Amino acid sequence: MSFIFGGGGGGGGGSTSGTQVSIAREAPEVESRKLALYDQAAKLASSPVGIPAFNVAGPTGLEQAGFTQAGTTGVGAPTTTAGIGSVLGSMQGPNINQFLNPFQSYVTDEITRQAQIAQNQLGAQAVGAGAFGGARQGVQAAEIERARQANIGQSMAQGFQSAAGLAAQQQGLQQQAGQLLGALGGQQQAMQQADIASLLQAGGVQRALGQQALDAQRATTMARAYEPYQRLEFLKGIMTNLPTSQSAVTATTAPGSNPLAQGIGTGIGAYAAYNLANRRA
Repeated sequence: MSFIFGGGGGGGGGSTSGTQVSIAREAPEVESRKLALYDQAAKLASSPVGIPAFNVAGPTGLEQAGFTQAGTTGVGAPTTTAGIGSVLGSMQGPNINQFLNPFQSYVTDEITRQAQIAQNQLGAQAVGAGAFGGARQGVQAAEIERARQANIGQSMAQGFQSAAGLAAQQQGLQQQAGQLLGALGGQQQAMQQADIASLLQAGGVQRALGQQALDAQRATTMARAYEPYQRLEFLKGIMTNLPTSQSAVTATTAPGSNPLAQGIGTGIGAYAAYNLANRRA
């Protein structure tokens, strides 16, 4: 809307020209829509926008389980300790006595009994031959005793060798068992670490998905809060590009020689032109 005041005013000698007032306005339907749009914008601007707070997703159940396992120390330590003890025990040497034949005494007694039978038979033969206590009997009796002792020694040596072999086997098995237990302890620790890593990784994926949901919820709330402003901006673009027309109203006052009367007349004319324009609107 614009007002144009034109006219001439002379000095004290009077004026021969009148005063012209022109008012130019947009088409009434366009002007009313723009004013309504402005009212809507002023109303929106009077209230603050409700901006939602940022929400952060907390640890998931899987992550909590991983944290709990990570706080458990000494996994695999008992197995490793048992393995070390087994290896150290094997280094002390095997106990051969526990592998000796428990029936060795019976074997020895049987050898002695058989020798005694041979001695009795030898004596009986010597008595029958009338040579009991002779040199021949003595030599034969000594040979029977020597054989008895040799048989007992051989039997005990065989038993000892067998026991030593069994003890050596046990020592080797004990060392192998200790090494296996130590390896198992290390594997238990590695498995725990792998479990913790898997729990934290899977839990991290869950937490990331939860965070995405929270971010999407906040973005939706923000979009709803700013939707009225976007709608106004859209309407503003339409209003700016609308083709429009203007109407003009002109009022002219008669010439006069009195400057005061001329000014009053100009104001009255402008006021009348403005009212006329409003009535047309």
